[in-house]
Amino acid sequence: MSSVQTNSAISVDCVIFGFDGENLKALLVRRRNADPLYDDGGHKLPGAMIRENETLPEAAARVLEASTGLKDIYLKQTSIFSDPDRVDQSELQWICQYHGIKTDRVVTVGYYALVKLDPGMVSYTKRQGAVWMNVDDIHHLIMDHMDILSDALTVLQKDILWSPIAFNLLPKKFTVRQLQNLLEAVFGIELDNRNFRKKLFSAGVLVETDEYEKHVSHKPARLYQLNKSLFSKKNIVNFSTFARIINI
Repeated sequence: MSSVQTNSAISVDCVIFGFDGENLKALLVRRRNADPLYDDGGHKLPGAMIRENETLPEAAARVLEASTGLKDIYLKQTSIFSDPDRVDQSELQWICQYHGIKTDRVVTVGYYALVKLDPGMVSYTKRQGAVWMNVDDIHHLIMDHMDILSDALTVLQKDILWSPIAFNLLPKKFTVRQLQNLLEAVFGIELDNRNFRKKLFSAGVLVETDEYEKHVSHKPARLYQLNKSLFSKKNIVNFSTFARIINI
């Protein structure tokens, strides 16, 4: 059986978002087998050239699984990055050398994924040599990966306002404070605690449970779950719930 060929001009790059209860983070990696002569030691987003026998979504899912060990989680295409000069000659040299291809340019398709950032996930990605970094603290990535990250964050912000995808970043049962921290981290804003809780409960977004936080040094807060019926297709008028809650 012949080996699967790598497409020499198209790649996928994935912005994998995670949330630790306080900060929005992105998973970053370093290039494999990079030549120190033209490797500045910088981080990059997880990505890969696509294979000739797979679709773009399949390639993105492959990158996601290799990076996190996860399958079938939230993954969405964002934008296509096709500037002929997006990859300079030194970067292009590494790409051709590492993948065993010959090309003068690479067009990449951006994706973003949402994962629950628990200790198991952190341990797995650490073993892969990857690092979770606060999005606000990321100021330099190789190639045009800062543009891909920024674009993914913009798409995520829009999607959160119109769907319940924010809950893909939270535990199944969570506190109001965790949800508020998440929205503040994603949008880069500060919400008034009292007003946020008032709007949140009046909107009916959450379902109260009988459980409370465990192993905390302060008074345990009640845990809640998403009211999935609020975001059903039959209730599409409420897809703008978070836009109203946070006044965006």
